[in-house]
Amino acid sequence: MGKGPFSLKRSSSSRRQRPKKFIGPPPSPFPSPPPPPRPMGSAPSSPLNNNSLAVKAKKKAGGGARLWMRFDRCGGSELVECDKNAIIRRAAIPPRDLRILGPVFSHSSSILAREKAMVVNLEFIKAIVTAEEVLLLDPLRQEVLPFADQLRQQLPQSRVDEQDNQLDASTARQWLPVPEAVEGLQCDLPFEFQVLEIALEVVCTYLDSSVADLEMEAYPVLDELARNVSTKNLELVRSLKSNLTRLLARVQKVRDEIEHLLDDNEDMAHLYLTRKWIQNQQSEALLARSGSNRSSPTAPNLRRLGSNRSSSLVTSNNMGEDDVEDLEMLLEAYFMQLDGTRNKILSVREYIDDTEDYVNIQLDNQRNELIQLQLTLTIASFAIAVETLIAGIFGMNIPCVLYDKKGIFELFVGGVTAFSVLLFFLVFGYARWKKLLGS
Repeated sequence: MGKGPFSLKRSSSSRRQRPKKFIGPPPSPFPSPPPPPRPMGSAPSSPLNNNSLAVKAKKKAGGGARLWMRFDRCGGSELVECDKNAIIRRAAIPPRDLRILGPVFSHSSSILAREKAMVVNLEFIKAIVTAEEVLLLDPLRQEVLPFADQLRQQLPQSRVDEQDNQLDASTARQWLPVPEAVEGLQCDLPFEFQVLEIALEVVCTYLDSSVADLEMEAYPVLDELARNVSTKNLELVRSLKSNLTRLLARVQKVRDEIEHLLDDNEDMAHLYLTRKWIQNQQSEALLARSGSNRSSPTAPNLRRLGSNRSSSLVTSNNMGEDDVEDLEMLLEAYFMQLDGTRNKILSVREYIDDTEDYVNIQLDNQRNELIQLQLTLTIASFAIAVETLIAGIFGMNIPCVLYDKKGIFELFVGGVTAFSVLLFFLVFGYARWKKLLGS
């Protein structure tokens, strides 16, 4: 027990020296839980063991660390490298939400509402949005850079308004209750909806540009196929149709996710993260005020008045929990835009189907012409076969009276040929009469 002070001093010094021995990527900006204290009287760990443990911890943390970009409410950004545990602790989301943001669901679309965060997975935009910050995954990708630029440009626009609102709120708290003090923060679109609007705008713009590029590529190829049906043109149309199908599926996923949110008011209400944060602040302020009122002696009438006013404020606040008009209008606008993009893709698909029908009609027409030619040649072969049969009968060297007559060969050959030609025209006319041959 005499070594207790020294052991405490040694353990605290080892805690201070332990981060210095960590070699690897920069430490996570998110707060991590402190290491558990060593029991009293335990022997200090050797430097070799500390190095080995640090290397193992570095390998374990570096295996799941990914690059994120953090944006605050004022548009400030910074690049950080965090692992799953740090993100889960900071955003208070379940681990399965991080799997949704992984590469397995690279082209899926989902907007999930959690208690303190909103998980946004729209095409290439994978972000975790809270009431105070945005965590953007893989911010250095070529497709994600426009979204990061839009966040830098549009979020600082609300900095002055937010500072004014905070000043008004700070001065108003001196004589107004908390709901009135934070009412100015709800005048504009909440922070999480500003981020969601920017994400939907970037995704819709990207899909629109992809559809425009596909249209510019599709129509010349389809016109060339209509003029010349060749293997090269057919291969181009096949590749074009596969790209169109994939693009339609991506647009349909985003559109279905927005439609799912529009159909469920409860899910939309859960996306109001700023409202939840304000409600928490209000409840804490009301609890603090109620505690102070109980501790200070006041008149009964004043107590009753303060309690009635607090209950009325809470009731009015609860009445606004189901108000999702702002989010509904925001989602409806982009739903209509995605619906227009989908209609463009469907129009291109209809044009492809019409071109395919036209090509099939052309091929059927050529096939019919080949069948008619084959039928005509078959009729001519039949007439020639009859003439050949007659010539074969007279070539059997059987004695016949006609062999002794002079000048009958020319007449006989001419008559047989005329009969064959007459037979050909008769069969050909019959086929035309039965509409087996075209005009």
